[in-house]
Amino acid sequence: MQSRSSTPSNWLRSYYFVRAIFSIAWIAAAILFRGQPYPTIALLVLYPAWDALANLVDARVSGGLKANPSQALNVAVSTATALAVIATINHGMYAVLAVFGVWAILSGLLQLYTAARRWRSFGAQWAMILSGAQSALAGGFMISRSFGTSAPTILDIAPYAAFGAFYFLLSAIWLTVTAYRRAAA
Repeated sequence: MQSRSSTPSNWLRSYYFVRAIFSIAWIAAAILFRGQPYPTIALLVLYPAWDALANLVDARVSGGLKANPSQALNVAVSTATALAVIATINHGMYAVLAVFGVWAILSGLLQLYTAARRWRSFGAQWAMILSGAQSALAGGFMISRSFGTSAPTILDIAPYAAFGAFYFLLSAIWLTVTAYRRAAA
């Protein structure tokens, strides 16, 4: 994944770009396959499973799970969420949206903590801090929508993924510009 010659900052920049690209692709697939049960179920399970994998890889590259307890916990929370989606899918999208809401709150707070910890080493983490906070707020909104009267769909989760893509992309660009400025100085 990371060569010995690359720096942690280069890794983080690449990681954020990959996270943004995945989220954009997920949104496109959600729009394309909305209303189709099996692709929708696969996408709903894939999103938190991907988050678990991404956090696992990032934690390992960044010193291991013991050195990154918030990411280790995020791996567990996201894995449990993927399993909870599988368990609740037969109960309908209201239940799935509630599961996503709880996950958004927990993973958002863990992301916020990870970004605050990384600020000391890398700077440019303000977008990830905002993303974590907004994720937690979005989770509360998803939970409230899960009690609504209009039936939710995968498109109710797409804006959450879109904001995640935006913040990951913004962070990647910010780190790229920072690295360019340092190199030019």
